[in-house]
Amino acid sequence: MSIDTITQVMSDAMYTVVITALPPLLISMVIGLAVSIFQTVTSIQEQTLTFVPKLLAIFLVLMVGGNWMLNNMIGFMVDLWSDFSRFIH
Repeated sequence: MSIDTITQVMSDAMYTVVITALPPLLISMVIGLAVSIFQTVTSIQEQTLTFVPKLLAIFLVLMVGGNWMLNNMIGFMVDLWSDFSRFIH
């Protein structure tokens, strides 16, 4: 197995991880920013206020996009295992 092959597999793995993790992280960031702006405007300084909206938003994102995320990871693993004979030479 050459260095180029290892580099390509690792690059594909990192791309898959980033693309799969992006929706929940992006939603969490947007909700956190919105709640922070709300806290600033209303002068509420409760640190735990962002927890419940983020939790609910991430739960909804996983409910809606979980199938796509799982299929994305499964597709990567199928591609990886289908080329397994190429890796052991």
